[in-house]
Amino acid sequence: MELNMSQELLAQKAGTSRQTIISMEKGKYCPSLPLAMKIAKIFNRQIEDIFVFSEEEKNE
Repeated sequence: MELNMSQELLAQKAGTSRQTIISMEKGKYCPSLPLAMKIAKIFNRQIEDIFVFSEEEKNE
């Protein structure tokens, strides 16, 4: 899924900071449902196509 979009542009379109995008890419931040929905819409994908939910995350 390549859109040649910078982290800064994605952050602007999603209404968040570049630091948040970086943290999500590194797996250090799990976005809220509204933010995940915005990002999925930007990429024209389903949330499940972009974000992976595991049982381990649920129990942390």
